[in-house]
Amino acid sequence: MRRSNLLMLFFTISITAQIPTVTTGTLQRFEQFKSKFVDARNIDVWLPDGYSDKQKYAVLYMHDGNMLYDPQTTWNKQAWEVDAIAGQLMAESKTQNFIVVGIWNNRDFRHSEYFPQKIIQNIPEATRKIIVEEQLKNKPQADNYLKFIVSELKPFIDQTFATKKDKKHTFISGSSMGGLISLYAICEYPGIFGGAACLSTHTPMIMKEKIVQSADADVASKFRDYLRLHLPDPKSHKIYFDYGDQTLDQYYKPFQEKIDALMSEKGFTTENWTTKFFTGKDHSEKSWNERLAIPLVFLLKK
Repeated sequence: MRRSNLLMLFFTISITAQIPTVTTGTLQRFEQFKSKFVDARNIDVWLPDGYSDKQKYAVLYMHDGNMLYDPQTTWNKQAWEVDAIAGQLMAESKTQNFIVVGIWNNRDFRHSEYFPQKIIQNIPEATRKIIVEEQLKNKPQADNYLKFIVSELKPFIDQTFATKKDKKHTFISGSSMGGLISLYAICEYPGIFGGAACLSTHTPMIMKEKIVQSADADVASKFRDYLRLHLPDPKSHKIYFDYGDQTLDQYYKPFQEKIDALMSEKGFTTENWTTKFFTGKDHSEKSWNERLAIPLVFLLKK
């Protein structure tokens, strides 16, 4: 099976719609949450132990919500296990109190929702055709996906739960293409999101064998052009990147290094940006679970 197809399977197959079991806190599911912008999908909201309406909580929005909590409910028996890690960090007072909003991916259209839409018109025609037809299935919809989060889901979460609504306490995170859409989100909506955690960010943006050699010039460079114009103010935003060197992550180093150079160029420093490299780590929920505490503390430390 081709690598691109494996990547799609890696994130989109869910064996069951069973509600995950969490080891700390509680989980509330909002089934088939409807939107005028994108297809309906499940939303799984995790609340920490001791959650109370008498206090306010920061909010972390996470993509690929069907892979976040319970490995027994995922296709590959792996999960981020966000509940365990977040619960421990709060118990140890390493982060402020926060809730997690897990947004399920849209299966077959996951890539079309997570691919930064505004760069498509700048990609050379031959490569653009491959991306739009084969990866995005002729339905680019990242901008609508972000509209769904910002104008429909966030107001619902803020109305339903005891949240701190300002950007200083609103964060977004994901891995691979989920990392890419998280970076796009903080650029498109800097007034909404104060921080983004982008793990194993799929910075080549395309992994089709016949054009992988031109991925940087044809695609990734167009995203960097976008970032150069749209990265948020480093004085009021935090951005976290990381990557490993195994499986799909082995391709990321040269792409991430160019983004790192751009971050420095735009005034980001160690106070508001970090990129970490993990030797021997691959592109999997197991790897992200092992290091999730690092971006959570970086974004949400007291």
